[in-house]
Amino acid sequence: MKPTYALAALAVAIAVPMPAFAATIQAVMYKNPSCSCCESYAAYLEQNGFKVEIKATNDLSRISAGFGVPAQLQGCHSVVIGDYVVDGFVPVDLVKKMLTERPAISGIAMPGMPMGSPGMGGQKTESWKIYAFTKDGKAPTVYATE
Repeated sequence: MKPTYALAALAVAIAVPMPAFAATIQAVMYKNPSCSCCESYAAYLEQNGFKVEIKATNDLSRISAGFGVPAQLQGCHSVVIGDYVVDGFVPVDLVKKMLTERPAISGIAMPGMPMGSPGMGGQKTESWKIYAFTKDGKAPTVYATE
């Protein structure tokens, strides 16, 4: 008796392991209630493997400072991912780089709301500086330029 194509396909499907699904990265975003660009940034993160819980707050500066974000780097949202915080519209490749390399920092931030950045829309018109910061209050250092 000849095996049918369906049986052959089934045999191959059973013998070849399914690719592993990448684990979703859990994140909590603290944001100003009236800011809609933060939700666009959360959607951008979710399109790139994150699961973002959004918590609106009217006390964002105190919350951000509590995570170690220097006042000059604080934006309209702070995203907590594991032991790190991301403030502003940091490109996801740099967020994932930080999570992979696990540097001895509290987090990274891109101050302002630059055009073309994730969540802001428009065309990129300038280079961006992303800063690393620590909870001990040392001056922030440049983490990356894009």
